[in-house]
Amino acid sequence: MTDLSQNTFRALADPTRRDILRMLSAQEMTIADVSARFDMTRAAVKKHLTVLSDGGLITVETRGRTRVNRLDPSGFAPVLSWLEFFDQFWDDRLSTLKKTIEKDTP
Repeated sequence: MTDLSQNTFRALADPTRRDILRMLSAQEMTIADVSARFDMTRAAVKKHLTVLSDGGLITVETRGRTRVNRLDPSGFAPVLSWLEFFDQFWDDRLSTLKKTIEKDTP
């Protein structure tokens, strides 16, 4: 597993960060915008945003003195790749089970 994918899963592990991702899926937000929606300090929100950025799930753009956070859908690729492996695994297992059942059925 690459560092990026480890960082991606680490970022997704926290419910607050998942909530932030949902908010960013609707609109770009500054740290102040995100902070206003949580009962935590601005510094704590900044740490969450940093983890999301390190995981490749958001991008941060500096506009003057403001940093604008935006969801980066391409950052979910490591997660989708990991899930596709297990999707194929279960397809193969269920196909084998089906063949076994059909073979044993008169």
